[in-house]
Amino acid sequence: MSTRPGAAFDAFLETTAPRAAERRDWTPADGALPALYLSHGAPPLFDEADWMDRLFAWAQGMPRPKGVLIVSAHWEAAPLMLSSPAPGTPLVYDFGGFAQRYFEMTYTTPDASAMAKRVAAAMPDSEPLHQHASRGLDHGAWVPLKVMYPYGDVPVLQMSIPTHDPDRLMAIGRRLRPLREEGYLVVGSGFMTHGLPFVDFHHPDRVPGWSADFDVWAAEALGRGDIDELARYRSQAPGMPYAHPTVDHYIPLFVTYGAAADQEQPAETVIDGYWFGLSRRSFQLA
Repeated sequence: MSTRPGAAFDAFLETTAPRAAERRDWTPADGALPALYLSHGAPPLFDEADWMDRLFAWAQGMPRPKGVLIVSAHWEAAPLMLSSPAPGTPLVYDFGGFAQRYFEMTYTTPDASAMAKRVAAAMPDSEPLHQHASRGLDHGAWVPLKVMYPYGDVPVLQMSIPTHDPDRLMAIGRRLRPLREEGYLVVGSGFMTHGLPFVDFHHPDRVPGWSADFDVWAAEALGRGDIDELARYRSQAPGMPYAHPTVDHYIPLFVTYGAAADQEQPAETVIDGYWFGLSRRSFQLA
């Protein structure tokens, strides 16, 4: 096995990604797509062949979206903001301590102006939307999307997280529901557990109790479609506050639930397991 950074991604591009090329000329979806919550990993995702294969298969199992609107844990800003819709939107390398290769990666996406206008039209006067002309895509967006849509041929916009309040985030998601029904993919991007200060990086296969307990609690609540329980995570979830010393990686799931057709439906887990002891549970809702 190669220890060269991103070697698994190079192999993915050579052996797996070409299957996406067969769909590049397909007409984009004209019906509803699911709403997604994904655990986005970090640049070393590009060293995880199994994880990449599962992300790619997830994308390939859906109709090709007209565009992707992604809410990443790594952009908390109010008022509500959208990233630059210009073609070739730059990437934000908002990480440190990784190999230089990851700071040189690119992901050139098409013009997203039409999607930006559609998103703006969906927002109420009570939730003003600011177009951030220079804001690029952070790693919570481009890292997973570079695997899901490796040719960068789907327009992408990133939306900020303006609040930690689950009800308000769900209300934003509800406003995005018509876009999902029109063939746009709405994605909440975080990590089901994200207690980085408490991870033992010397033992990557060791799953801390706080991470496992939180994941079991989340899986059970998701399986019941119990959004009220999920919203009470601060007081009800075991493993807190270690599972989420900050809540930015958890709360994107409320936008996902808001965008769903039924906010009490059981979630379908698509990816599970752990990475350095952190739960990478990812799910979709119809």
